Amino acid sequence: MTAATGSRLNAGTIVRYVPGLLLLAAVDIAGTFAQNGLRSLGKATGTALPDIEYVLWAIVIGLLIRNVIGLPALFRPGVAGYEFWLKTGIVLLGARFVLGDLAKLGGFSLGIILIDMAVATVVILAVGKAFGLGPKLSTLLAIGTSICGVSAIIAGRGAIDADDEDSGYAIAAILGLGAVALFSFPAIGHLLHLSDTQFGLWAGLAVDNTAETTATGAAYSAQAQQIAVAVKNTRNALIGLVMLGYAAYWSTRGGRAVATGFRERAGFVWRTFPKFVLGFIAVSALATAGLFTKAEVTSLGNLSKWAFLLCFAGVGLNFDLRELARSGWRPLIVAALGLVVVAGCSLGLVLLTSGLLS
Repeated sequence: MTAATGSRLNAGTIVRYVPGLLLLAAVDIAGTFAQNGLRSLGKATGTALPDIEYVLWAIVIGLLIRNVIGLPALFRPGVAGYEFWLKTGIVLLGARFVLGDLAKLGGFSLGIILIDMAVATVVILAVGKAFGLGPKLSTLLAIGTSICGVSAIIAGRGAIDADDEDSGYAIAAILGLGAVALFSFPAIGHLLHLSDTQFGLWAGLAVDNTAETTATGAAYSAQAQQIAVAVKNTRNALIGLVMLGYAAYWSTRGGRAVATGFRERAGFVWRTFPKFVLGFIAVSALATAGLFTKAEVTSLGNLSKWAFLLCFAGVGLNFDLRELARSGWRPLIVAALGLVVVAGCSLGLVLLTSGLLS
């Protein structure tokens, strides 16, 4: 293949993403107009209308487009790439943290995360058995609830040698519960008068998917979003070790075998580790070293916000209610019970211990 041919192919690949990218931007702009329009209407009429954040508007608009109108093939490549913008936004957000604060926040949240993981695993495996779910489906639901949602389920599928049907059911259930958390957590947080720090901790600990965690924090406040992302990154960082443990357990039950050598196990952990977490820490290290000016930190923060904007629209545009319906009610109920227990447990721990961060 000539250089000219390769250049045309690369240009063609990039162009494929443009329509979807423009749709993401349009949905976000519509969400912003919806929030501002509702505010203006409330002021003009003297009515105390709810102040619904653009984040939620963008997701709802995306949901309506996907499930009422449908998403034409032309837009799918760009829309499906919304996770790229999520990871980019998280990496850039590292400029808002110095390593000392990040280490303190991560160390504080680690203990609560381990408790939540244990509670989620025990509860979901027990409820899954009571509802007659297969052990591998129950395990995937436990993995998705306790670590990082869909990414953990995909990694867990390979670790325990689960089939496509079980992983599909687990992903649909976790996505459905992520949407529930996204709309219910901010309302609960305001009802309980949680501080930004408390809510950010809670969202980072209890919401499954990284995208939904980020959006849930943003729906509460900018500070809550930053804390939620930092705590969620601590959860994400555990995925490799947790997957190794599950793989080792299932290898004794006819699942995928785990290599016994240190190199092979270390390689397994590295393959499943979310690399964007390292980018987040690296940018935080550069900020801590004073390599960014105050203006540059502000610029990186603004770029992070723009990246998250594209991500939020993608959450709604990629959520297909028909897939959720096809998964049936039992996996959804098991995941819902797991979410309620984990949310309650983590909220209690946050309220009891969040004063340690001050």
